[in-house]
Amino acid sequence: MKFIDEARIEVHAGKGGDGVASFRREKFVPRGGPDGGDGGRGGSIHAVADRNINTLIDYRYARIHRAKNGQKGMGSDCFGRAADDIVLRMPVGTVISDAETGEVLFDLAQDGEKVVLAQGGRGGLGNLHFKSSTNRAPRQFTVGEPGVSRYLKLELKVLADVGLLGMPNAGKSTLIRAISAARPKVADYPFTTLQPNLGVVRVDDNRSFVVADIPGLIEGAAEGAGLGHQFLRHLSRTKLLLHVIDVAPPDPDADVVRDAKALVRELRKYDEALYSKPRWLVFNKLDLVPEGERETLVRRLKRQLGAQRQSFAISAISGDGCRTLIYAVMDHIEAAPRARRSARGKTSAGTDT
Repeated sequence: MKFIDEARIEVHAGKGGDGVASFRREKFVPRGGPDGGDGGRGGSIHAVADRNINTLIDYRYARIHRAKNGQKGMGSDCFGRAADDIVLRMPVGTVISDAETGEVLFDLAQDGEKVVLAQGGRGGLGNLHFKSSTNRAPRQFTVGEPGVSRYLKLELKVLADVGLLGMPNAGKSTLIRAISAARPKVADYPFTTLQPNLGVVRVDDNRSFVVADIPGLIEGAAEGAGLGHQFLRHLSRTKLLLHVIDVAPPDPDADVVRDAKALVRELRKYDEALYSKPRWLVFNKLDLVPEGERETLVRRLKRQLGAQRQSFAISAISGDGCRTLIYAVMDHIEAAPRARRSARGKTSAGTDT
């Protein structure tokens, strides 16, 4: 199925049915009292997060969703029927925002989470409600309320603990194949990966994390070069970024350090918060470097990149170094909640004093 991670839709809830002015008319009862019923509620439109759906392709082609109106009230104290609600199933991780103002309305982060996109109008009141001791034959009734209409933007942000970042053909897809059961396409040309891929990495029986592989970035992505920034949103929920660097590029004129720094600049242009996330360096394709030169090469690259970041030297295709990497990632993910709890504890202690 084609992967679609963005769509725009219109949702129109149903109008409430009108109340009615009616009077009881029976044989030998010439002046019966009011018996006008209320109108039915208009249909609402809901969104539900469903873990079995992984794309927004349904909403790329079905853009308008309109619920039915409530039924009008009737005589003999008969209320109008409420209209059926519409339920739209969306992938877990879908962010729903107002397309006109840009305001984020909902974030479907958990399976089964249900939100109301457009509330149906309430039904009008029949004249039965307006009877009083001084007004025995009221002719007042109210019309149903209109339903809510919205123009919405849907964005899918995949839920992953770790994101893989790097230039095209750096070996990101090969790495996710090596450490998980995911099987993205791998080939010896740039932009083999055209959509995000998720893989579950099982460290042992009780510990695992999810890693996301996105298409590669190149310099000028902010201006639309390559595939641009369109997939970087999928890294916004991650706890850690792995910057995969090809230490043995096929192009002899390629400058690994310059390309790595250019990618970081593109990351900062896109989102300062994403740039501020923990980011580790992963030097890949060491199998293509003579064994005696590997340590010297990695040490030189770390010095030239000028980053005091944690780094790992691996060969994704042979698996060398991958086990050490995933254990370190798992430790980092498990340590993050403990650090937040500790920080909250210190904050509350300071407030109490």
